[in-house]
Formats: sequence, structure tokens, C-alpha cells
Amino acid sequence: MSLHDELTDAQRCLDDLARCVSRLEQHVGSGLEIRRMRSDTEHLRESLSLLRATAPREPGAPRAEMVTISDQPYDPGLWTDADDEGLGARDRHAP
Repeated sequence: MSLHDELTDAQRCLDDLARCVSRLEQHVGSGLEIRRMRSDTEHLRESLSLLRATAPREPGAPRAEMVTISDQPYDPGLWTDADDEGLGARDRHAP
């Protein structure tokens, strides 16, 4: 199984765990133990998300395309209908 498949399988298992915790909560109420299980499940989700973000890219997988942004100033005509954020409108002054 590839790394991507393993991560997807782990995500599916975490989704199943979250559903089971929700069903358990319906049976036993929202006591301390259920809140801890829900919190632990969320921590596992966060950890898996971090692992997925740092996992090495699989060979042959497409790379994200690099987009070059020019250093040239934008055309001022793009901003004729927008106010400067936090500065108010051009024909008025701030209080």
C-alpha cells in the first residue's frame, strides 16, 4: 500500500471513530469521558493533517505549479471602486 493510501485509510478510520464517539454520546450523555474521547479524536485529526502536509510526495505525482508574481505595480484602474482599508474614502477624512 502506498503512503497516500495509508493516509487515506487512517483518515477513514478517524472518521469512523468520530461517528462512533457521537453514537456513544447519544447513549451515555456528554460526560467527562466522552468529552475527552472527542478531544482526543480531534487531536488525532490534527496530527494526521500535519503528517499529510509533511509527508514526502510520491514519485510520479504532479508537482504544484509555481506561479511567478511580477514586482511591477498593479494598474491603478483596478482600484477605482475600492476604498483604502482602514483609511476611509478618498473624499472624506477619518474622525
